[in-house]
Amino acid sequence: MAAIVTLWNDVIANTAITFTTELKTHAGVSEDILCKNTPEYTAFLVAEGDSGLIGFATFFQFRNGPGYAKTVEHSITLAPQARGQGVGARLLGALCYEAKRYGAHSIFAGVSGENPKAVTFHHKQGFHHVATLKEVGFKFNRWMDLVLMQKIL
Repeated sequence: MAAIVTLWNDVIANTAITFTTELKTHAGVSEDILCKNTPEYTAFLVAEGDSGLIGFATFFQFRNGPGYAKTVEHSITLAPQARGQGVGARLLGALCYEAKRYGAHSIFAGVSGENPKAVTFHHKQGFHHVATLKEVGFKFNRWMDLVLMQKIL
């Protein structure tokens, strides 16, 4: 738990990878892992290396309401030393497997426009660009675009 909170908070505080500005707490992450307060299709996966936690990934219902019950959105967070090592691809593959197993039809990625490596990564994993939402995120005193990408499972 402590490793997840530390990794997540570093990404929140120091990057534009996520638009989130509120730091995570042990209690909040515990709820995320246990999938409390979330729709029925959820997962929380971790990747460990020789030095411990190197990444984690989750998915959750794309939007509220029964009409969106078969569509999920995912998030992947990697430690710096895990980036470019295939860890993200393995986590995403496992997420897609779990999402499909639970009955999801498609999976979305909401990628910061300031993270072109993530856009390339998702293209390589079979995701397609469906929209760019201009200036919908605000962090570090600037507006940022959100790139929506989708994969049909």
